[in-house]
Amino acid sequence: MAKFRDSAVEDLPFASLSAAAGAEVPEVDVDEVVHDRAIGELMRESCQLPPEAVERTLAYQRQHGVRFGEAAVALGLVTRDDVLYALSRQFHYPVAPQDERRLGSELVVLNEPFSPQSESFRALRSQLLMRLFNDAEPRRALAVISPDAGDGKTYTAANVAVALAQLGGRTLLIDADLRGPRQHELFKLENRAGLSGILSGRSDSHVIKQIPGVSSLFVLPVGATPPNPLELVERPAFGLLMRELTAKFDHVVVDTPAAVHGADASVIAGRCGAALLIARQHRARVDDLSDLAGAIVGSAVRMVGIVVNEY
Repeated sequence: MAKFRDSAVEDLPFASLSAAAGAEVPEVDVDEVVHDRAIGELMRESCQLPPEAVERTLAYQRQHGVRFGEAAVALGLVTRDDVLYALSRQFHYPVAPQDERRLGSELVVLNEPFSPQSESFRALRSQLLMRLFNDAEPRRALAVISPDAGDGKTYTAANVAVALAQLGGRTLLIDADLRGPRQHELFKLENRAGLSGILSGRSDSHVIKQIPGVSSLFVLPVGATPPNPLELVERPAFGLLMRELTAKFDHVVVDTPAAVHGADASVIAGRCGAALLIARQHRARVDDLSDLAGAIVGSAVRMVGIVVNEY
């Protein structure tokens, strides 16, 4: 299990390209009308309750003066998770149904939306909305960085992106870890084309993928792993691409390689304009965190804070 503590950087002890490259951004019908539905109807549909089960539930509900979901649980017809999933649909909150949780188990906000881990990510989302993703701030992408592999960058970036998308804003998750990409594995996406192809001018169209079930969430995978990752992100093309994408999406979250592998994370953060530093509890070294923050603090990059990943 993971929990997160957020701290402002001041509190730390250390101070059109996509069109040319064929990177099409899918359009979403934001004016789609959402119809309210009763929870009983939603549960009958999602749990495939036969008519006689619905009648038994309604009779129990009337007799005991409880809600439909409580009655169905009491009768053993559904589980508490089934009720929570139906409630999430009633309140238009995108989550993965119990029998369709085929995406990576690390996507806790999507697969376990009512768990302590998910609540921690929602708290982190609130901090990011107040500090970075608001009308008072200039448009920036958020680079998720850390000193070492295994600190939880990919896990954090993916779940933060899901949490932001669940609010309805168009959210793009970019896998810029050109050394060891994993976002395509978490979201079960093809990885034949992606960011590396755009930066090298060889990308196919439709490289940005919309995630089924979360209409506001899009992912740009790495594609082929290049032999020169640092050179690709240092090219002006990467900065131009980031500016274009931040103009098209409400939120852009970027996964990065660990700093131990080179200067990629610092360069990517510079192109994004903002960074969130991840530290693994009981493993991260203060010197390593200080070195990584020092490579960013003093530049034009906004360090929004540090997250301690507790396992």
